[in-house]
Amino acid sequence: MLATAVHRALVLTVSDRSARGERPDASGPSLAERLVALGFAVDRAVVPDEPAAIVAALRQAAPTHRLLVTTGGTGLTPRDVTPQSVRPLLDYEIPGLGEVMRSEGLRHTPRAALSRSLAGVMGEVLVLVLPGSPAGALESLDAVAPLIGHALELLRGAADHPTGATDRPVGP
Repeated sequence: MLATAVHRALVLTVSDRSARGERPDASGPSLAERLVALGFAVDRAVVPDEPAAIVAALRQAAPTHRLLVTTGGTGLTPRDVTPQSVRPLLDYEIPGLGEVMRSEGLRHTPRAALSRSLAGVMGEVLVLVLPGSPAGALESLDAVAPLIGHALELLRGAADHPTGATDRPVGP
């Protein structure tokens, strides 16, 4: 079911109010719990909706983590800056993962079409930019979870492609 090697993941919550201690971080703990169940060792951090803070946290974590997951800042308000902060850090995007996340969200709410969730690669690190709502964040992660293990293998140079996606391990 899960790979034997434990990979590290960072869950980065992007929220002005949570960073100031005015609101508890609801999405970060839920995502961390789900990633632990998938076999990851998980670190967590909270930063305000500031591009420099987001970039610094991701750059600092990239050398020691295989998976970087942000939650928050994917909406349409002027303070929602996560996608445009993350995008320049990426070597390339993985559009299909963003599409899968939005598609799953649309099964639950039409507002998911407004999400600017995305996925991409920094070196050998997979980056997922998820919505900030606890339900939207977990739905998005669950939608791509069956692909994470294979994506990490490919990023490490594995060239074998399975005949069926359902026979792949979910975890790292």
